Amino acid sequence: MTSQSATRGSGGAIRLGIIGAGNIGHAHMSAFKQLPGVELALVTDMNRHLAERRKLEHQIGTVADSAEAIIGDPSIDAVVIAVPNLSHAPLAIQALRAGKHVLLEKPMAIDTASAKDIVRVERESGRVLLVGHQMRWEWVAQAIKAQADKQAFGRIYHVKAGWLRRKGIPGWGTWFTQKAQSGGGPLIDIGVHMLDLSLHLMGGPRPVAVYGSVYAELGPQRRGIGTWGTPDWNGRFDVEDMAAALIRMDDGSMLSLEASWAVHLDTDSAPFVHLLGTEGGAAYRGSRGKLLTERFDREVELELATPADDEGSRLRMSRHFLACVRGEEKPVTTAMTGLASNLVLGAIYESSRTGREVELDWTL
Repeated sequence: MTSQSATRGSGGAIRLGIIGAGNIGHAHMSAFKQLPGVELALVTDMNRHLAERRKLEHQIGTVADSAEAIIGDPSIDAVVIAVPNLSHAPLAIQALRAGKHVLLEKPMAIDTASAKDIVRVERESGRVLLVGHQMRWEWVAQAIKAQADKQAFGRIYHVKAGWLRRKGIPGWGTWFTQKAQSGGGPLIDIGVHMLDLSLHLMGGPRPVAVYGSVYAELGPQRRGIGTWGTPDWNGRFDVEDMAAALIRMDDGSMLSLEASWAVHLDTDSAPFVHLLGTEGGAAYRGSRGKLLTERFDREVELELATPADDEGSRLRMSRHFLACVRGEEKPVTTAMTGLASNLVLGAIYESSRTGREVELDWTL
């Protein structure tokens, strides 16, 4: 990083480049433009017209011709990478090597090998890499985490988590449903959120072994189509539409994880996490949460109240990223937390293929 950009990162306005102007990129732009100390300087997208539209919507300085142009611009301090999964690792590695701080959308990488590459480069670069798991920043998650950190639940020995959409396949036939570009279906798309959130609430135990199965039952029949994205009926569907797994941790605790885009199930399609502890538990579903315990031989439940001034998860995450770039905070979702997710996801796919438990290989 040049001395000029280092000075900006220490107190001046951080110049930010946005790579990807789709729905997720749009969400990042909407958040960052509300915060002080950051300038939305450049944006790019394969769809030039979309990038031009975002430039006007968010008062961004310039539309760049390519991701490489943003990464190579010495005036840019940090980049947001919000593109299809296949490009996550190559662009993140390129940006880190160019001295940029990186906010990288989930999943961190399309596979475990690429995730390990990111970890190695991040360590060499000395730059910040934050994986965009905004669910950690939801007020419910933060309220439950605060109680977990106080040992209010005792030892958390089991977690049941998932995100079961009944009818929610995104962009049938597009990159979302092509394994070579996405890495998988709902497991790597929304299941990764619940995996990361669960590990976070559990206190960060190390996953060591996985047994799981994935299924493609409705998607190949063009059933379960959602409203996210525009279908390409000339494309293909070669990913799963439902996944389930048991994940064993190094401390003996267990995580039961489920994710679906399409399933015949009585579900409200909301994400959920249930923590089971020796002294109490917590339930998180959608935008609601409760704490559970037993006192004087009676069940006790406490509904969590939404803060009156809640600013939302993306604003909190974006503010945290800027603080990390300035050296004021340490990232809560690092390349290593991203690697943990990729290791588990890869092991679930491998376990489904072989029908056996898969042990995780943490060597870099």
